Amino acid sequence: MMYRNIATSEAGFVQQLAVGYVNHGYWFYVTGCVPDHKQPELIDQKLVEKYDIAVSKWTRARRKRQGLANVHYLRHEEFFVLIATKGVHPLFEEERTVIRDVRREPIRFAGYSIGYKQGCDGKWHPSVRIHPVEYKLLKDYCMELATHRSASLLAEEFRRLRFEPYAPVRRQLLNILRAVNRARRKAGFTPLPFTALRLRRRIVRPLVESRHDAPIPRFPTRSEANQLAALPL
Repeated sequence: MMYRNIATSEAGFVQQLAVGYVNHGYWFYVTGCVPDHKQPELIDQKLVEKYDIAVSKWTRARRKRQGLANVHYLRHEEFFVLIATKGVHPLFEEERTVIRDVRREPIRFAGYSIGYKQGCDGKWHPSVRIHPVEYKLLKDYCMELATHRSASLLAEEFRRLRFEPYAPVRRQLLNILRAVNRARRKAGFTPLPFTALRLRRRIVRPLVESRHDAPIPRFPTRSEANQLAALPL
């Protein structure tokens, strides 16, 4: 069975990890990096085969009913994560000294912190935020520019920020923008509007398609359909 494990981008990695895995009970993880002298594809194959990861959703459902854990494997460039549900699985024995719980120790990747936390509604949700270390660096950088850039140039800096605006990220970015505007008002400069921030998350294709995979069909839009209907037969 073909198993897709390579993320299309940093955004794709975070989306697949948080929305596709953590959100569905995959909480126990091990991270690692492919050594420079190793071929990533060989590492992929070795780990997928070792932990019997490339199985169907029906096999995963049967394992869950039997009290066994399921495992997924995800990689972007040299960074990878093995992530499992609760239950019995060789991963817990093999990696017992390094395995972590995402509810207690979020996964750190590309400046993000990806965890699973209880919200104000009392329910548990995936949590994607800017890692505290990265957040401080970003805030310091923006504050340094706050009174040394025009409003338009500073707004462009905010628009270029690479972090996808998940709810916790939005709150962090809004906090930075408020701090920047306080500094600008104090210095007599024009504050930035909230529209300087990108507050809607882009939904991306998270996984690279194998050449063996069938392409996903794209249905025509209404305007395209109307144009096709107007063509002579």
